[in-house]
Amino acid sequence: MAESMKAVILMGSKADLEYGKEIAEKLKLFGIESELRVASAHKTPEYVLEIIRGYEKEDVIFVTIAGRSNALSGFVDANTSKPVIASPPYSEKFAGADIFSSIRMPSGVAPMLVLEAENTALAVAKIFAIKSENVRLAVEEYQKKKKEEIVKADREVTHGKR
Repeated sequence: MAESMKAVILMGSKADLEYGKEIAEKLKLFGIESELRVASAHKTPEYVLEIIRGYEKEDVIFVTIAGRSNALSGFVDANTSKPVIASPPYSEKFAGADIFSSIRMPSGVAPMLVLEAENTALAVAKIFAIKSENVRLAVEEYQKKKKEEIVKADREVTHGKR
């Protein structure tokens, strides 16, 4: 794994487990380990603080997954010096408007917002790439493959005429 760097995927409830596992799986593309945890800023704030404090001496990035009213991301960010990426699962309920609770934060609270599991893993990797050559190379390889997919799609659409 990537030189003891890890993402702590903190979910507001067990209902977010499948989405959390999807992010964890995508992190493996970059050689980054992860831990899945469950705690609620609304229901168990003291427990959230206990979890955060347990990782303060490690090289971690917190990924917070909370739908509806996303207090978790801001709460975690306000209580750690580590990067926090809010990655709320998309919901058709409220026409997706629950995302707004992840966007507006009070001054001094700055979790980053990234949607989709694969993009969340990429954001974690890019942060760790500052420190890790292996992760940087994995990010570059990932980007190269994505670019190749587009060129291949264009060739398929144009039947190689261009």
